Amino acid sequence: MWPAPITLSGTHVTLEPLSHDHADGLKEAATGLQGLWYTMIPTPEGVTEEIDRRLALQPSGSMLPFAVLDASGQAVGMTTYMNIDAAHRRVEIGSTWYARSAQRTGLNTEAKLLLLSHAFDTLDCIAVEFRTHFINHQSRRAIERLGAKLDGVLRNHMTMENGTLRDTAVYSIIPGEWPTVRANLEWQLTKPRG
Repeated sequence: MWPAPITLSGTHVTLEPLSHDHADGLKEAATGLQGLWYTMIPTPEGVTEEIDRRLALQPSGSMLPFAVLDASGQAVGMTTYMNIDAAHRRVEIGSTWYARSAQRTGLNTEAKLLLLSHAFDTLDCIAVEFRTHFINHQSRRAIERLGAKLDGVLRNHMTMENGTLRDTAVYSIIPGEWPTVRANLEWQLTKPRG
């Protein structure tokens, strides 16, 4: 299996292979995050089903799901390598969400640094993608702050739960950009937060 399940650890965050052992913490983390129609965050009642969905995609090699744990070891969200293309060494980092308490902290920056480092330095990826709803401006700004470049927009890419059609903004980072992206993420982790 490429990529194989792995635990990635830093100072602010640990990314563990997702399991049902994380369900209680993830249910608590998902509380109060619903309401944005253009995102797909499970309700607390839907967390177990979402864990099942993500784990079911792992044996086919299309997804490697992680539970996101804060420095205390509490599960505060989920993230994945998804749309995995082993033949061409490409992954997407996505289906990411965090508890409100973890948002706007160093946790996300370090999680992206860990995932990108593993993708480029260990898996030798030729590209790492990020995708989001075209109108999700907060997510697009966060992706752009990483240093990812907009590849384009997939129009009418998918149907959302509410029946609307999603235009998907596709971004990527390629190996030649990785040293600059890494330096920027490392700087963001050490700069004072205001």
